Amino acid sequence: MSARYQHDVLVIGSGAAGLAAALHLAPTARVAVLSKGTLDAGSTNWAQGGVAAVTDPADSEYEHVQDTLHAGAGLSDERTAWHVVCHAREAIAQLMHWGVQFDRDTHGLHLTQEGGHSFRRVLHVADATGRAVSSNLIREAERTPSIEIFQDRVAIDLVTTSRLQGVRRGGDNRCAGAYVYNAETDDVEVFAAPCVILATGGASKVYLYTSNPDGSTGDGIAMAWRAGCRIANMEFNQFHPTCLFHPHAKSFLITEAVRGEGGRLLLPDGERFMPRFDARAELAPRDVVARAIDHEMKRLGVDCVYLDISHQPAALIRKHFPNIFATCAALGIDITREPIPVVPAAHYTCGGVVVDLNGAADVPGLYAIGETSFTGLHGANRLASNSLLECMVYAKSAADHIRATRGSRHPSVDIPDWDASRVTDSDEDVVISHNWHELRQCMWDYVGIVRTSKRLERALHRIELLRQEVHDYYSNYKVKRDLIELRNLINVAELIVRSARSRRESRGLHYTLDFPTPLAHPHDTILYPSDTDPLDVLRPVAG
Repeated sequence: MSARYQHDVLVIGSGAAGLAAALHLAPTARVAVLSKGTLDAGSTNWAQGGVAAVTDPADSEYEHVQDTLHAGAGLSDERTAWHVVCHAREAIAQLMHWGVQFDRDTHGLHLTQEGGHSFRRVLHVADATGRAVSSNLIREAERTPSIEIFQDRVAIDLVTTSRLQGVRRGGDNRCAGAYVYNAETDDVEVFAAPCVILATGGASKVYLYTSNPDGSTGDGIAMAWRAGCRIANMEFNQFHPTCLFHPHAKSFLITEAVRGEGGRLLLPDGERFMPRFDARAELAPRDVVARAIDHEMKRLGVDCVYLDISHQPAALIRKHFPNIFATCAALGIDITREPIPVVPAAHYTCGGVVVDLNGAADVPGLYAIGETSFTGLHGANRLASNSLLECMVYAKSAADHIRATRGSRHPSVDIPDWDASRVTDSDEDVVISHNWHELRQCMWDYVGIVRTSKRLERALHRIELLRQEVHDYYSNYKVKRDLIELRNLINVAELIVRSARSRRESRGLHYTLDFPTPLAHPHDTILYPSDTDPLDVLRPVAG
């Protein structure tokens, strides 16, 4: 019999968005927070740059909105941008209340400038802002009695009333909880809750090279898609231009703030190249910089380019980038004296689960916040340091909406136990490992920074074959974390390719050699789930 838990709200994900939402809900609700590993294992802990917010009197919310819309290349939703930007100072104040101590100088909060911003408006904690945010939110959550934390839990699928046996689609559908794999006990548990918040992060692990930790496997996006939610703009995958190129670095991120403080991108012979591609040079938006680096690497046949900040005072470098300095020094690179070898790597998923200004998805009772969601803020390219801001603003928006509507919630649903009676232990885990690598290599080769229609067709063909193989495996063997994540990544890969094939233009992060010209009237790519897809149903449960 499955272990069972009942809460008012189930939060899947323990990054900034999930923990902030849980803390906002805690005074009036019993909240469960699921973490795939330890609480600090998510992407938030790796974020270096900071949180964008207007705090300088010379700056304005109008300018922040305009920078966001410009970076979004015509697809950012203006209403969403105003919603996020106008709640930025409130989000900063809340983070400070929870203990985050942003860097200061003699003038007050120290602000840095990143690509695409017209002012210095990025608040930070040295070059480890995410770590500071994560550690303080974890501390607050762990000492809050109404928040129950479950680590080493991997959500398998959402449970909705329309997906339970005997309930037809199209009826009174709503979210009722989730089936969750417990990696410690090797069992599947039932988490019931009338409200579920997906805060599982993005899907950059679908690519062979990524700046993100192992957990960025698109779980929330895939689960929402299988549960009947719309997914939008999955073709816009942000590749961070500057990840450390070193065999032992594991794609360690070199924050954009290095370029904001004067870092220059150089070819192996020392030539500076960004002014040839954009008047803003190194401070151009990420899509421009990543494509320029990709172009130069392919043109010259080199493995990397170089980011040089050694012309700045060594004391400034050590003060503002202590984490980068220490990491590079451990690998034999003194960034105060020599340039840093860098390459682009998959970094951020700009598309996701379609939500409204409350973070509410298409299925009643289901919310998506943070990188899992598509709010319309980022459009075709995310503006640097708007991601943590979006997490904080929508965490509160979702919590406020849940509190305001709890009185109209339906009673809890009797969720059947997970049925593992017809599956066996696998003795062919090599299949999963092989398919993992094949999928990520395929996406890197055919659906990367520069695309073509032929490459996308080849990718879709391989994904369809892998999808059938993994479905057969999922139907016959006990679930494990690798299998759950691979199943989700295959869903996400297909969504990315389908979205990319439908966009007959180049815009923002989506660049195709077959359609290099932007359309005059751009629109979002919105995918609608099929009601009859035989591979996207729940595994049969005990009746």
